[in-house]
Amino acid sequence: MAHPLHHAESSARKFGGVPSDYQSIHDWFDASKEHLALFTHRAMRHHAQGLFEAERVFGLTLTSSAGRDIPVRWIGEQHIREDCQGRIPSMADWLRRIQPEPWMANGHIDRHSGDEPCGDPRVAWASEVAAGRTVLGLKDWMAARATQATQGA
Repeated sequence: MAHPLHHAESSARKFGGVPSDYQSIHDWFDASKEHLALFTHRAMRHHAQGLFEAERVFGLTLTSSAGRDIPVRWIGEQHIREDCQGRIPSMADWLRRIQPEPWMANGHIDRHSGDEPCGDPRVAWASEVAAGRTVLGLKDWMAARATQATQGA
């Protein structure tokens, strides 16, 4: 299957009703194509955990225009099987196949030292203003702090 519309047409044939009954669910499964238009986009939702997430988003059942209550999981299973050669992989099946890159594993924690504000400087500036330690505007306060830092170094 190449397009959510084709999945929706398949759902209508399988469960009854019309394709528009199912379109939003199939659009949701394929939404990751917005970020990567390769089949690997399926790693985001085309797995067992994605089925349960779809139920959280759309509810346990969908009532088709034919009046039939269809489990959302059945619709998702149909979508995934059509895209994954008849199987429903686990999330682990996808993640195990990611090729590790150095940037993925080399996390670090920034060590903050000194009196310089860490994070959003507006928080430190607002604190200084509230405590009556400055009457400077944010830009002027930041410039003054930068000057102090270079003179102290």
